[in-house]
Parts: sequence; C-alpha cells; structure tokens
Amino acid sequence: MSAKTYEVRTYGCQMNVHDSERLSGLLEGAGFVRAPEGTGEGEADIVVFNTCAVRENADNRLYGNLGRLAPIKARRPGMQIAVGGCLAQKDRDTIVKKAPWVDVVFGTHNIGSLPVLLERARVQEEAQVEIAESLEAFPSTLPTRRESAYAAWVSISVGCNNTCTFCIVPALRGKEKDRRPGDILAEVEALVAEGVTEITLLGQNVNAYGSDIGDREAFSKLLRACGKVEGLERVRFTSPHPRDFTDDVISAMAETENVMPQLHMPLQSGSDTVLKAMRRSYRQERYLGIIEKVRAAMPDAALSTDIIVGFPGETDEDFEQTLHVVREARFAQAFTFQYSKRPGTPAAEMDGQVPKAVVQERYERLVALQEEISWEENKKQVGRTLEVLVAEGEGRKDDATRRLSGRAADNRLVHFARPDEPVRPGDVVTVDITYAAPHHLLAEGPARGVRRTRAGDAWERRNAAEEKKPAGVMLGLPTIGAPAPAPAPAPAAGCGCD
Repeated sequence: MSAKTYEVRTYGCQMNVHDSERLSGLLEGAGFVRAPEGTGEGEADIVVFNTCAVRENADNRLYGNLGRLAPIKARRPGMQIAVGGCLAQKDRDTIVKKAPWVDVVFGTHNIGSLPVLLERARVQEEAQVEIAESLEAFPSTLPTRRESAYAAWVSISVGCNNTCTFCIVPALRGKEKDRRPGDILAEVEALVAEGVTEITLLGQNVNAYGSDIGDREAFSKLLRACGKVEGLERVRFTSPHPRDFTDDVISAMAETENVMPQLHMPLQSGSDTVLKAMRRSYRQERYLGIIEKVRAAMPDAALSTDIIVGFPGETDEDFEQTLHVVREARFAQAFTFQYSKRPGTPAAEMDGQVPKAVVQERYERLVALQEEISWEENKKQVGRTLEVLVAEGEGRKDDATRRLSGRAADNRLVHFARPDEPVRPGDVVTVDITYAAPHHLLAEGPARGVRRTRAGDAWERRNAAEEKKPAGVMLGLPTIGAPAPAPAPAPAAGCGCD
C-alpha cells in the first residue's frame, strides 16, 4: 500500500515558515510523503494549515479554506485536516466549533505533537485539541525537511518580551526564550557541512538575543562567531528592534566579512506620538540615529522596514512625520500595511480609529513615495559589478526571458542573462548591472564570471536524488536542520511583531 500524502499550507511570518519545515519533517518521520507538485485541492490525505493571527482577514481566510475542504473530506474517508499556528493558539476550541470536520488543533508551543494527535484522532474518531501554554521543545531540535540546499533559516530565539499595543504575537508565542550559542553554532556548522552557504538568523526580536541568558552583547558575539565558520559565505538576520540595536551590533556587522550589508529594521511610524501609543520604546530621532550610524559604517548597505498606516489616533501631522522619516532614511524597500484591528490587543479598544478612506489615501501616498525612492536607490546600482547568489524560483518570467535570478549581497533581486556555461542554484555569478526597476535590477550583458560552489554541488546532488525517490523523502539533512529562508527580505515584516 502506498504511503499517505500530506500538504502544509503556511501563512504569516518567518516563524511559521520555520515551523512548517519542522511539521513536514515530523510527518515524514511518521511515514507520510509530501503530495507531489500539482496535487489538486483536497487530494492530499493530510492537509495542515499553519496559521497567522496578526492580520484582520486571517480568520476569514482560514475558515474559507476549511469550508472548501468540508465536502471533499466528506467524500474521502480517512482524510485528515489539522490547524496549527498562532490562530490555533488564540482560538483553540472555536475552530472545532466553527469547523467540526477538523481533526486536530495544535498551538505554537507543541508542533512536535502533530503526528501523535493525528493518530489519536484517527483511532478515537474525534477531534483532538491540544494547546500547550509554554514551549515544549525548541523548534530547531525537531526533524526538518529543508527546501533549499544552499540557504537556511537558523532560529536563535522564540517569543517576544515587548508589549506593542497593536500586536498579539507575544500572547501567542510567549516570552522570549534564547538558544545557547553553542547549539546555534553547531547547527550552522552542520548546515555548512551539507553545502549551505547562506544562513539567516531568525528571531521574533532577533537582536534582543541574550536577554534570556544574561548577556547584552550576545547577538554581536554571535555574528562575529558566524564569521569564523569556514565555508559560510553569507549571514543575514531578521528582524531586529530599534530599542535593542546597539553600537556593538553595528560594529560586528561592519567588521565581519560574511555578514551582509543589509538591514531590515521596523519603523512602524515616524511620529513620536504614535510610537508612544504603540508602546514602541524609541522615537524618530533614535531611529534615524541608528540609520546614520549604519550608513557611516556600511555606506553600501541596503535598508528596509515595516510601516503601519492609520494606527488609532494618527493625525495628518503624524502621517507627515512618517513620510519625513521615509525621505530621510531612503529605504531600498518598505513593507507597508494598513492598520489591522485585532481583538485582544490594547489598540483595538483605543479611541480615534481612523476611517478606512483616510487610511487608504495615506497608504497610497506612502506607497507612491516609497516606490519613487526605491527606484532612485536602485538606479544607483546601474554600472556596478555585483556578485549574485543564484536562486531557485525567484524569477517568475525567467524561462520566457532566458534569464536567471538571484540575490546580491545587499539582498536586492537581480535578473541576469543566462550564461553559456551551466549555472546551478547556489552558484555565484558576477554581473554588471545595466537597468534598474523599483523592485529589481537587471544585468543584460554576459556574466563576468561563474563560480561553481559547494552549495551548487549540494543542490545538484539533492536534485538528482529527488528524481530517484518518492515525493516527500528527506534528503541530506544535518543532525540539526533548518528551513530555507523566503527570498524576499523579511517577508514576515508585515506581521508587525517586530
């Protein structure tokens, strides 16, 4: 009898991406295999939703998807549906009440329980709801199914000690818990031994690392330690909090060769009044001061941010202050969001909720300004020679245009002409930039050089092995693994939890 198939659908932040890689590893360790690409809706034997609770439409999105699966599940005896993540942690029994065909509900702290809960639901023929109140096992100690042979997340902490009034994440992820530096570096070294050349250090508030272990300079020390790992070419991190962004971190970034000249640092608002209402522990002057220091230490660094428009009480003058910071900081990219009212957060009960039409108008002005700045900043790259780490799946039009795509050191997306010699994901190509758009760069001429790498070798080995094995079999995993980062810089920034 063929093995049962599974599908994991992921919403939200990098933490959820990280957790989904673990969920896949757990399911495969229990004997399931990933549903092949192209599998239709509801054709997998097990469908797992790893949910986000930050945006207002999170609930509607989940229940809409569950509703579409209800008639399919009724026709397919043995099919199982599980719901995990932040929305499961928040809603608990509500999910089963609204969608009684769900088999398992589990929270952010007990993802390792999924295989057992699925089996229990099958045997007892009733829904299993298990929500742990504290972390049972650090995610990186669980099995994993990494998507990338050349890039990986490495989680250094979970949870958050901040109390931002718009954010529900600390209530769902819990207080910050740090991993020991030795465990982190052991994971990094294991990944590099497998062929990984780029890692992204991941935390809900990544540069607060050390608060749980009593070392205020632990994060900068960790960056420097990563610089000593032979074979590790690129180190990134996301997302830091301005409150914890200290001079020793800037020095470590500038002085550690493999730490990339890229920084994603959430702003949320440029208004001191709004920042105070958000309970953000910095003000405009402090934020711009950090930007100034980073640029002084790393003139070529690309900066990106998160901004929330329409927070309760935001006036036209407050919004103008946000535009001022955007003009001064000159972000290469900004993740901009309209304020989303979330039950259970202090901001949801605040007076001065801004009318939707006003929020929309401000949002459009902010996006237009940032598009203009992004384009201007990208135009400065024209004529430069850049090393690009070739990526898989970055350029949706690559086949039609006969191009390849990848990321420069500062994480800008680069499309480039396909070289005559074979190039694999994980290899490094040196190109001359000839054109800039707001969200990407283009190198239209021939590549200056192609460097075949251990990461490309690892991708080639894995690709060959995948063709010989059933879908879902884990290949070449280190003792402690980590999932691949999403290509966009700080894709989870929009959760507003930084």
